[in-house]
Amino acid sequence: MDRPSSKVLPPAAADRDRPIGVFDSGVGGLSILRALRSELPDEDFVYFSDAGHAPYGEKGDEFVCDRSLAIAVDLLEQHRIKALVIACNTATAAAVHLLRAQHTNLPVVGVEPALKPAAALTKTGHAAVLATRGTLSSAKFGALRESLRGQAEFVLVPCDGLAAAIEADDQPLVRELCRRYTREACCFGSGPGEIDTLVLGCTHYPFAAEVFRELLGPEIQLVETGEPVARQTRRLLEAQELLNPAGGGRVEFRTSGNAEALAGAARRWLGLGLEPA
Repeated sequence: MDRPSSKVLPPAAADRDRPIGVFDSGVGGLSILRALRSELPDEDFVYFSDAGHAPYGEKGDEFVCDRSLAIAVDLLEQHRIKALVIACNTATAAAVHLLRAQHTNLPVVGVEPALKPAAALTKTGHAAVLATRGTLSSAKFGALRESLRGQAEFVLVPCDGLAAAIEADDQPLVRELCRRYTREACCFGSGPGEIDTLVLGCTHYPFAAEVFRELLGPEIQLVETGEPVARQTRRLLEAQELLNPAGGGRVEFRTSGNAEALAGAARRWLGLGLEPA
């Protein structure tokens, strides 16, 4: 009598139920997680907030690289992630090339300010980019801007303190800083030479979108990066046959900072009534 053969699944099929890792210096990356969950509702996620070492945008590349590499190793060893999303512009600019070089079998998706969509959307040919100093001064951002030369004019505004104010849910300070930095960009409108498109170039800033809309009016287009990142993540998972068609859509939260602050942000912005694990 023949022995029944054991069925050996190919590695991709066996790994489909592994979670996707997402990390940011704080809670801003929840805007990317929100888009990922919308695009990939069956996938499980582990979100790591490195709030204990924030803000990245006001620290040097060496520090950000060290933290990014350490977080990736932890997510791989402790959670066996099948893909990594760097939900932070500063960390992407500083460390995405190192992460891809060290983890060649791991799909790694970074974020960048949405200059390309903004160039396609603007009717006046003028857009403002609000971001951290770390992002705006990076070589990666400079190359992106240079690649769009002639397609649009970009006014760059470093927004010191805005990410931290959003993280702390300090609404009076958020409003004050949004007003200050949009005034620095000047001048918004639909006329010739005016700025009609605003790039929210930090993952925290979409959570202040309503404030920006109140200050600038409905005719100014706000552009963020969550949806393009989610679509790229889907493409990479499809290419490696790693999509989970029947997962639970669970999210596990980890942080190096205040767990209650992260849980509160998840409830406030994602509607998740979950405590960090």
